[in-house]
Amino acid sequence: MPATTYIVSVFEKPHWRTVLTTKAKAKAEAMAKEIGGGAQIEEITPKKKR
Repeated sequence: MPATTYIVSVFEKPHWRTVLTTKAKAKAEAMAKEIGGGAQIEEITPKKKR
């Protein structure tokens, strides 16, 4: 099973800036909480190759 990658980004006008890329969901959530408003977490799960 492919591992999910979590990307924490924050909006700095005029674009989104990546703050953290991690495989640990808890770490991503902690970072987003620390940043506060304006942070988003994006989950990327690679598709399984056949």
